[in-house]
Amino acid sequence: MSAATDHLIAAEESLAAASEVLAIFERVEQSDDRPRKALDALVAWMRGEATVSEVRQAAFDAHEAARDTSNLAAKYAARACGQAASVAHVITHVPHAIRYAEKATSSLGR
Repeated sequence: MSAATDHLIAAEESLAAASEVLAIFERVEQSDDRPRKALDALVAWMRGEATVSEVRQAAFDAHEAARDTSNLAAKYAARACGQAASVAHVITHVPHAIRYAEKATSSLGR
């Protein structure tokens, strides 16, 4: 398996984890699409339709969305999206995306 294949597999793994919790953020912050845009940017990168720099900026924007919400579960969900998008830049962000997705789920109702 090539490094590029490993990178795409890692991106798919982080995308799946973040996608599972995106709705948590969107229920709380209905008018904020930054976490969704981060995942869309990651998908575009996986297809060769976006640069790493574009995805990296989208990841930063998702993290800004996390800072802007006061809801803990939504904050973790936005972080999961930001970390997932960050995988385009640095493959080792996968565990962070998964961890934040788990924290988002476990924080529901708090």
